[in-house]
Amino acid sequence: MKSSSSKVWVQYATIVRREIIRVLRIWLQTLIPPAITMSLYFIIFGRLIGSRIGSMAGFSYMDFIVPGLIMMSVITNSYGNVVSSFFSTKFQRSVEEMLVAPLSEAVIIAGFVSGGVFRGLLNGAIVIAISLVFTRLPVQSPALLVLIIVLTSVLFSLAGFCNAMLAKKFDDVSIIPTFVLTPLSYLGGVFYSIQMLPEFWQLVSRANPILYMVNAFRFGFLGVSDVPLSVSIAMILLFIVLLFGLNLVLLKKGYGIRS
Repeated sequence: MKSSSSKVWVQYATIVRREIIRVLRIWLQTLIPPAITMSLYFIIFGRLIGSRIGSMAGFSYMDFIVPGLIMMSVITNSYGNVVSSFFSTKFQRSVEEMLVAPLSEAVIIAGFVSGGVFRGLLNGAIVIAISLVFTRLPVQSPALLVLIIVLTSVLFSLAGFCNAMLAKKFDDVSIIPTFVLTPLSYLGGVFYSIQMLPEFWQLVSRANPILYMVNAFRFGFLGVSDVPLSVSIAMILLFIVLLFGLNLVLLKKGYGIRS
């Protein structure tokens, strides 16, 4: 008989495999549009507008925004993958089969989140490859870059899972990305340093969780950040723990599934 740990691994690997196949099967939707969007950002903001702005924090404007644009792609794709995948599973009622099976809630969450991380990192790698056409970024800490991009992808995959759990119709899936995620991304220091803002708005900006991810990732490339690196990492880990706990509670209660 298989040990309990091997059973858990098989259950987890099955969900992850399904999620990866889903991402690759619809690659025209999951990989190509983000690549085109980010290419336009590089051309419009990096080349056309950036040439007129000049330097930012001692670096060319193109070099300054590249880390933020990579993070934007990772965030939106990690989030979008999980929210669409899990809500579809919930809408089709197939998630009920998972809940009645000898499958723990933590494994379900981990499986869907891993699928989101796969898509987020894959799109991040694509954006990095595209950025090499426009610039050659210095890399201060490869280990830090990997840590931050993985943690950010995990965080927003968990956020996507939470959105999918709370959503009651397809329209609810698009509300958070449109009215919350996109504004937070644009106001998260992707295109500017918060040091340019008045002191009051700098304090307001620090309430934006994306600010910490963008700055930590930028520090891995350029060695500059608007916030202390330790604070950024602590904030990311805190949000991961909180969202995982919330998702676990919602799934155990069967919120939006059994009701």
